[in-house]
Amino acid sequence: MVSSTARTALRSATAAIALTALAATGFSPALVTSAIAQTQAPAVPNSAQPRAQGPASVADLAEGLLGAVVNISTSQTVKGQDGDSGPIPMPKVPDGSPFQEFFNDYFGKQKPGENNPSRQVQSLGSGFVVDAVEGIIVTNNHVIADADEIEVNFSDGSKLKAELVGKDTKTDLAVLKVDPKKHKLVAVKFGDSSKTRIGDWVMAIGNPFGFGGTVTVGIVSARNRDINSGPYDNFIQTDAAINRGNSGGPLFDMYGQVIGINTAIISPTGGSIGIGFAIPAELASGVIAQLREFGETRRGWLGVRIQPVTDDIAESLGMTTSKGALVAGIIDGGPVANGSILAGDVIIRFDGKEVATVKDLPRVVAESPVGKEVDVVVVRKGKEQTVKVTLGRLEDSEQAASKKPADADQDEDGAIQGVDVLGMTLGTLDEDTRKSFGISKEVEGVLVTEVQDDSVAGNKRIQAGDVIVDIAQETVSTPEDVAARIEKLRDEGRKNALLMLASKTGELRFVTLQMD
Repeated sequence: MVSSTARTALRSATAAIALTALAATGFSPALVTSAIAQTQAPAVPNSAQPRAQGPASVADLAEGLLGAVVNISTSQTVKGQDGDSGPIPMPKVPDGSPFQEFFNDYFGKQKPGENNPSRQVQSLGSGFVVDAVEGIIVTNNHVIADADEIEVNFSDGSKLKAELVGKDTKTDLAVLKVDPKKHKLVAVKFGDSSKTRIGDWVMAIGNPFGFGGTVTVGIVSARNRDINSGPYDNFIQTDAAINRGNSGGPLFDMYGQVIGINTAIISPTGGSIGIGFAIPAELASGVIAQLREFGETRRGWLGVRIQPVTDDIAESLGMTTSKGALVAGIIDGGPVANGSILAGDVIIRFDGKEVATVKDLPRVVAESPVGKEVDVVVVRKGKEQTVKVTLGRLEDSEQAASKKPADADQDEDGAIQGVDVLGMTLGTLDEDTRKSFGISKEVEGVLVTEVQDDSVAGNKRIQAGDVIVDIAQETVSTPEDVAARIEKLRDEGRKNALLMLASKTGELRFVTLQMD
């Protein structure tokens, strides 16, 4: 039997003889030597192969894209801090000071406002052309916010004045327009950011610190980032260097398509530390289309108030996992005020899209067309149901959604006796107690008159004046109803009780209280 060492030596010798013969026929000696070395090198498993250090070069890609990326310069007129309040007062100087005559001469000739004149404030950002025929440019709203003049600077040094087509503060996007007849424009296209994977190579082009046409390369570090900058946060995170002035510039994939709009960085110094964020193209493209068509956004609106589904709430509702968005209240006059969706429902799917967390719902609703009929899957009393909803328009309904019933006159005189449950003293909600606690006439349920600080209710921040509307999705109207419902849940082996509470003004929320 031939040993493995002998077999390896035999293969190497055979290969060497063959390559020596090739050398005799005219092959380069260096090439033959390299090939022989490779035949003698030990095999390396695929999983242990050295990783690529990045694309060999992005020069060709960048060369074709630089012309579409622009620098945006804005100017704004700002008044002096003191406005027209008057001249600067004369400094006090000692009697007989040699500077007295100078001060008299200077300060005595001042006119109101002349020491605080208006001044021009300049700012810089980035943008990119998405329509060369119409002259449409995309950037961040914060780049052009409050600007009196907007100027677009191209990579060849030419400049054009731009006008604002529309802006959206919620997603920090803005659309500008220049005259395409005055400059030959190069446009880029949006890609499908939903297919972007963590680890994919990306390239940013922009105007960091005023240095235009700057190209940086990195990878997608994370997706679906929420940095608490707005209601629809869903950022792409990248380590491609993004600095001040990159805002509004494009984040490209390796096919030259825009998958994101660079918007924010996290940095204690103001410079790049490898944590930058871009608005994904799948969110931005819809907003930009609306701004181009209408000059404003027209978002879908469901008309519900929502809160997260915690583990305790999920258990109380008979759900195996804590997912979805819990409906805490229905807005009067909204699309679901007809009872299609109820307070206490958990929305887990909207128009075929999963709602994993409470942050997902506002985004998928806002991306839906106004007036569209959609299927909404809810968990109601432990069972999934599908309801159909016709969406309203968010922008038309924001004031209605924020309206609250007026508080009644408050009168704290007199103590109220009632039933004690889980650290709460409960009382009947009648005309006198409404007046005493300032509770709106629209609120119905059982009044919480006192709460023990160290009780389970106190730990969940329930306070006197709250009203228990229902328990485990069954309405209650008297303190005895509350006590009976809690006892029934205990008998069923439940550990937590899910309470729907109303504030004095009618705002709803859910809390879970441990019963053991």
